[in-house]
Amino acid sequence: MTSNSSYAAAGVDTHAGDLAVELMKEAVAATHGPNVLGGVGGFAGLFDLSFAKDYAKPLLATSTDGVGTKIAIAQALDKHDTIGQDLVGMVVDDIIVVGATPLFMTDYIACGKVVPERIAAIVTGIARACADTGTALVGGETAEHPGLMGADDYDVAGAAVGVVEADRLLGAERVAEGDVVIAIESSGLHSNGYSLVRSILRHAEIDYVDRSDDLSTTWGEVLLEPTRLYTGPLVQLLAGPHADAVHSLSHVTGGGIAANLARVLPRGSWVELDRSTWSPAPVFRVLNDLAGTTLESTEGTWNLGIGFFAVVAAEAAASVITELGSLGLPAWQAGTVTIGDRDLDGFEQGAKGVDGGAVRLVGGYAG
Repeated sequence: MTSNSSYAAAGVDTHAGDLAVELMKEAVAATHGPNVLGGVGGFAGLFDLSFAKDYAKPLLATSTDGVGTKIAIAQALDKHDTIGQDLVGMVVDDIIVVGATPLFMTDYIACGKVVPERIAAIVTGIARACADTGTALVGGETAEHPGLMGADDYDVAGAAVGVVEADRLLGAERVAEGDVVIAIESSGLHSNGYSLVRSILRHAEIDYVDRSDDLSTTWGEVLLEPTRLYTGPLVQLLAGPHADAVHSLSHVTGGGIAANLARVLPRGSWVELDRSTWSPAPVFRVLNDLAGTTLESTEGTWNLGIGFFAVVAAEAAASVITELGSLGLPAWQAGTVTIGDRDLDGFEQGAKGVDGGAVRLVGGYAG
């Protein structure tokens, strides 16, 4: 028995892996610009960083993440062509937070059995989203784990690298008294809080293929709505006439609305976000109705309609909102930064090890 046939007997099909690479190769290659060296399938991806010599002090930014239990819905519906965009959104959109332009990304897929068409659908989705954000997909790995994962099970993760000039780095230290907090609209649930979503539907005995009259579509379709990609438009914003007015950015992911904004505010500052400035999308309202809970009770789990924040100089706020809209990102003013002592009862103060500012949501949501 050859080594390959022995491996096949153990449940690993290397030929299926090769076919998956062939099926995805064209989509991956489409993300490669002149800075990518070599093709698909090397042991390591190569990226020419010579242009960084033009920077006074280039800083590399990196981020890694996965998609979480949203994958369970893709698996249940056997629909895998959108989950890749979710991965890119979770990874690359964290890099733009510091003002960095993404350069390249790698992905990792672990599965119980390599089904070439399924793997290719996932990676093609990743590649398509990488192209949309100006990120080269320079490598990846698909690992088959028979006996550890079921034949239809898989998980995805990725990592990306970007670059920013040191004196263009965004963050809490740039934020000043009176800065305006601009909220940028999400496309839905994005990729956070799906354990709660799945629990609510399970207790309500709702299947993903069931139609929701309130949402005018099936549950599966609304839950697999891809994460909005913010990087492309934000790179343009930071290269435009209002770049100096942008002081910090925040990606609203795990931890919810207030905690993620607090991470990019300076210690000693506070913001009250006015709920009346936006109306959460119907999916959030319907899920809360099913669970018998309130929108307010899920502010620490779901984005409720805000996918990103930009903290900007007050005099430029209206212009930035207009520019974001022209770039395809609906946005609005949701609060103002104040620096000084006050009673912080009910505020979220920093998050994930960051001793930042304080944020709380006030008022009632728009209808």
